[in-house]
Amino acid sequence: MRAAVYEKFKGKIAIQKVPDPLPKEDGVVVQVTATGLCRSDWHGWMGHDPDITLPHVPGHELAGVIVEKGKNVKHFTVGDRVTVPFVSGCGTCPQCASHNHQVCDYQSQPGFTHWGSFATYVRLDYADTNLVKLPETITDIAAATLGCRFITAFRAIVDQGKVSQGATVAIHGCGGVGLSAVMIANALGAQVIAIDINPDNLALAKQLGADLTINAAQTDVVNTVREYTQGGVAVSLDALGSATTCFNSIANLKKRGRHVQVGLVTGEHVHPKVPMDKVIAHELEIVGSHGMQAFRYPEMLNMIEEGHLQPEKLIDRTVSLEEATHLLPKMNDFTHKGVMVINSF
Repeated sequence: MRAAVYEKFKGKIAIQKVPDPLPKEDGVVVQVTATGLCRSDWHGWMGHDPDITLPHVPGHELAGVIVEKGKNVKHFTVGDRVTVPFVSGCGTCPQCASHNHQVCDYQSQPGFTHWGSFATYVRLDYADTNLVKLPETITDIAAATLGCRFITAFRAIVDQGKVSQGATVAIHGCGGVGLSAVMIANALGAQVIAIDINPDNLALAKQLGADLTINAAQTDVVNTVREYTQGGVAVSLDALGSATTCFNSIANLKKRGRHVQVGLVTGEHVHPKVPMDKVIAHELEIVGSHGMQAFRYPEMLNMIEEGHLQPEKLIDRTVSLEEATHLLPKMNDFTHKGVMVINSF
């Protein structure tokens, strides 16, 4: 099959002919019809993920059709159109037994623990636990936005943030996760503040339902949020993952507010400063959010089918696999808006 391969971290990404994957007994092989180009893939290419061994094929947000399955797969068959959360649970460890597949002790992650979806075919493990059948009304390209950024934002807003109608929410960073979070929070009836340094991303956030946008390069974020909300927001997401966005997200909370850390923090940002005096004095909550379980997809898919959520609005453009080899190393430049999807292999 054709695949985008890098043989060293921060090295050249090239299209190569490589062996087709084979399914495990509890897994499937999917022919990829569309796959997202995500900043998490950039983290992997940089060498930030210890699970990656070289040479490597990135890609973890995908839609496709099952072309082969293992003998133990019961609930899916060849020809099924599917997607999958980027964290796949084993289904049997203590975390999975408590229905927390997103933090599985033996998780499988295409594009990280094994070769990913920047290829003709991808292997997906623990199929019965993790695969999600796609409704006919959701296109492959829209479905390819779901597996990492959209589900991450959905769980962060709905399950971890517990956002409800009338809540005040701040979203720090308007990339794919942040823009998804803006859309989801708005659909739930929250008052949404979107923060970024890219005017184009802020304009898109406004279109997706942000009540206020703040350019962090020009404005004191914390004071502006606190003044606008008369004391701070109830829920705040760091959707980027930097020392600055993490600090601001905690500092702009009202008393007894909840910070949700969604963006990956790596390198020099891995241990950011925390305003612990405020955490204690104001009884703030700090929670993490890491993907979403497959069994939680139906609520989100229903909202999409009913028109309350429109992930296709996040798509900036579609690209070819060849174009992706040049775009992936630039994912940390933040020069694009919205989401890019590979739909030509």
